[in-house]
Amino acid sequence: QVQLVESGGGLVQNGGSLRLSCAASGSISSIDTMGWYRQAPGKQRELVASITSGGSTNYVDSVKGRFTISRDNAKNTVYLQMDSLKPEDTAVYYCNAYRVRLTTIIGLYTYWGRGTQVTVSS
Repeated sequence: QVQLVESGGGLVQNGGSLRLSCAASGSISSIDTMGWYRQAPGKQRELVASITSGGSTNYVDSVKGRFTISRDNAKNTVYLQMDSLKPEDTAVYYCNAYRVRLTTIIGLYTYWGRGTQVTVSS
């Protein structure tokens, strides 16, 4: 009923920038929190950044000052501006929608995108 579609990943040099986008579509009434997670080979998936519908943000320490998360509530879209990228930022980045209310079913749901690869060359 809900799909998250990410875009904007790719290959960039050390110190470069990328902007990820994630659009949620379907029978959505509201989304409490949207966020970005990442998973590097051999590592656990970690939260990179999240943002509530009210605009409160949270970042993992390793990206503070370099990444900026934002969202457009009207479009159910979340963005991640990534600047000063480092090779250790290389990972598959996943979009997440948490505490989603649907127009068709009562309840709160969580959805994930399929992921987009970000590779930072040294």
